[in-house]
Amino acid sequence: MNDTRAEIPIIDAHQHFWNLSTNYYPWLQDPDPIPFRYGDYSPLKRNYLPADLRRDIGSYRVVKTVHIEAEWDRSRPVAETEWLHALSRREGLPTVCVAHAALDAPDTDETLYRQSRFSIVRGIRHKPAAAGSPGEAKRGAPGSMDDPQWRKGYGILESLGLSFDLQTPWWHLDAASNLARDFPNTPIIINHTGLPADRSPEGLAAWRNALERVAACPNVAIKISGLGQKGLPWSLESNGPVIRDAIAIFGVDRAMFASNYPVDSLVASYGTIVAGFLAAIADRPMAEQHKLTHDNAARIYRL
Repeated sequence: MNDTRAEIPIIDAHQHFWNLSTNYYPWLQDPDPIPFRYGDYSPLKRNYLPADLRRDIGSYRVVKTVHIEAEWDRSRPVAETEWLHALSRREGLPTVCVAHAALDAPDTDETLYRQSRFSIVRGIRHKPAAAGSPGEAKRGAPGSMDDPQWRKGYGILESLGLSFDLQTPWWHLDAASNLARDFPNTPIIINHTGLPADRSPEGLAAWRNALERVAACPNVAIKISGLGQKGLPWSLESNGPVIRDAIAIFGVDRAMFASNYPVDSLVASYGTIVAGFLAAIADRPMAEQHKLTHDNAARIYRL
């Protein structure tokens, strides 16, 4: 990569911090591991703080970051935001965050209000109920995007000026398109490229069709991240077409780079992910490259 490309400004739109010495993250600290799409995630069971991210970033020009809730103790969701707010003031990272609130909980209105009071908060993530495969997917499950109680909580986001980060497999994006249309003033940001784990021609065709449906909603954007595959190294050969397809479907104004670090350290170095993304968009005009690496995230997350 030449010096000009190394100087492209980047906003990392999806990263995590955790301090296991002082805070409780059940998935990282409980004895029984959770099912995880990359397999063994034991290397993540260590503190990961701004100094670690800066070390991993290296010479790339990452100017701001968006911290996404990291599965902190679900009984105390606002405590994570308090910790991140103090961390940001002390360390300069993260720049802003997406907090957690269980949208179908009885006290979700209070939790959302408390989260929204922090100047660092831009949105909410609450992973809706999801099936493990396309064949198991059905509409209307409790805790899903169709659930009236879940939607009641979701409906509060607009009044608080909050966006919604959606992490769900592509086979639930039909429900997401309905959600986006029913709440047109709430921005939705799809996490991890819609999780295209099945890289067979049939799997990728179904993923593209799902993205096309939800991309028809103008209030939906996508973060291009989380493209690792279990047991395989991150490669441009495998991920370049996925990156380019996602951008083509959403358009150059509604797609953005994200690292998913340190989670994606399980599949690649930070530099490999950045260099791969930049290589995948290298044929685009520099103004479009800047949109994808910086400008869209700055606009969508109000940085």
